[in-house]
Amino acid sequence: MSISALIDERFRPGDTLIHRLDARTKLLGTLAFVFAATLVPAGRWDGFALLALLLATAIAISRLPLPLVIRRSALALPFLVVAIPLLFTKEGDTLFTIPIVFWQWHATAAGAEAFGTVMVKSLLSVAAAVVLTTTTRPIDLLRALRALGVPRIIVATVSFMYRYLAVIGEEATRLLRARDCRSVRVGRNSGGSLAWRSRVLGNMVGSLFLRSYERSERIYEAMTARGFRGELHSLSTPSFAAVDWSILASLAAILVGVETYVRL
Repeated sequence: MSISALIDERFRPGDTLIHRLDARTKLLGTLAFVFAATLVPAGRWDGFALLALLLATAIAISRLPLPLVIRRSALALPFLVVAIPLLFTKEGDTLFTIPIVFWQWHATAAGAEAFGTVMVKSLLSVAAAVVLTTTTRPIDLLRALRALGVPRIIVATVSFMYRYLAVIGEEATRLLRARDCRSVRVGRNSGGSLAWRSRVLGNMVGSLFLRSYERSERIYEAMTARGFRGELHSLSTPSFAAVDWSILASLAAILVGVETYVRL
């Protein structure tokens, strides 16, 4: 599967309420949800359960396969490794001990609570982002960012990255294919030393950079000739509908209610 196909696969078309909402509504709602999850105090599992129920409702309304959301949300798991030291650095009742060389690492209940809180917050936030990207076209998200006041240079940079990441990826694929066609694998240890492979890889990366730079110059000249002045324009100018305002108001009320409840 090509890189462009992988990028397009993120969006799942549909005719649900979530799909029909304005991209700005979904973007603002997702940001509000992430901030609400971040502000929940450590150990308030009932608050996290309420947020998870709200997220599950959005998934059900958008008719997204739950295994798909879970699989894409697992992207956050490798980054949780940095939170493991919390198990051993918080003071409290010892849950278990891990002997390492001359030291005894004591995992505490407070550390487990802190680690669990970080994990739940991360998974909820990533799952909300997955729902956003799966129900919204990338180009609509970029237009929503610009409409919400994000500086145009940032939006243009993200837009070009999205549009031409597949092009650069296919260029790298062609370089790898050319390398394989010029290489002969005789045995398990064939292929040269590590230094030789590093040199070949460095040459490939340099060649890819030069090709990308030359392509970017040609693209910029073509866009300038067609009237590009630093901002991407669109013929369509979507406006907020009544349902968008209703969803935002309802979501704000729910999130404020959850934050108030966890602090009582």
